[in-house]
Amino acid sequence: MHSFFKEKPLTVDVEQLSLSKNKKLKVISLFSGCGGMDLGFKGGFNYLNKNYEENPFELIYSNDIFKQASQVYEHNFQHKVDTRNIETIDKIEFPHADVVLGGFPCQTFSLAGKREGLSSDRGQLYKQMIKVIKSANPKVFIAENVDGIRSSKKDEKLDKSALDIILDDFNDLGYSVQYQVLNASFYGVPQSRKRVIIIGIRNDLKTDIYFPKESHNLNNWKTAKDAIDDIWNEIGNPKIMNHSISDYSKAKFYPGKKMQGNNKINADKPSPTIRAEHHGNIEAHYRTTNSDTTDMSGWRRLSVRECARLQSFPDNFNFNVSASSAYKMIGNAVPPVMAWHIARSVYYSLDKKD
Repeated sequence: MHSFFKEKPLTVDVEQLSLSKNKKLKVISLFSGCGGMDLGFKGGFNYLNKNYEENPFELIYSNDIFKQASQVYEHNFQHKVDTRNIETIDKIEFPHADVVLGGFPCQTFSLAGKREGLSSDRGQLYKQMIKVIKSANPKVFIAENVDGIRSSKKDEKLDKSALDIILDDFNDLGYSVQYQVLNASFYGVPQSRKRVIIIGIRNDLKTDIYFPKESHNLNNWKTAKDAIDDIWNEIGNPKIMNHSISDYSKAKFYPGKKMQGNNKINADKPSPTIRAEHHGNIEAHYRTTNSDTTDMSGWRRLSVRECARLQSFPDNFNFNVSASSAYKMIGNAVPPVMAWHIARSVYYSLDKKD
């Protein structure tokens, strides 16, 4: 039995690294969505008055079947997305690369979903990532999924969780594999969002795997107020993208009922997880237009831009699609700021000299 999880993993303070002028590593991005993970690896953006410097990674191929997300990706990255179903693409069509990224679809493993796990077609999509890894022969791969994958339905014969099976399959490719559960709020993201991050480094490289050292804690984390307070009254301001009257859900609130999104987020904590499947029932802003804060008639649901900020997307990242599509892709994304930390620890792992 392989031990893929370390209680005390090797970590590195990525903000102390000087990487911007290093040789760029070529990246294949799978299940790219609107590009949260990719933006983090690319770097070179500003968020909450902090500059996240450019990282030495070059995106050479991106794939996603969600056409609206690909439209947003292409607009912001100026990079073409292959929107064909990855299952239909022959492995010889994938270029060689140093890095393969893949946040394979997670709803089937989510605690908030139907929990079909590996028994569903979507639950088998990680095998498409394996196909690409075999073809591209990267130095490293990074996979991301919801924390629920650790307790998703077990294989009845092998008595293994979905994560155990996936890790075994990745390990069989000839990679040293480790995973950690990272919470975005400990990396400067104003959102509580736990994700399983799997890193595999090719065995012949004989190097250790480093995860990013946490940069924030309960004493200095970024709160929802830090992220969105300044634009509460700016609905319709043309200088703020994705924050118009058509950029927030008008779904009703229901007094006295306990249901999805029928509540306000807390101003003084990171927001709850921004989810893809809100179906319009995104939570309400912590502010209200009424003096009686319990009177729901003064509440407003979070706008697309507010959700994007809570996910750590910079303000110049334009979601040039409908609000419903934007909500979905933002909820599916890896927070760029957390991805930036992961990217730098990955580069350090490969570049480190004993």
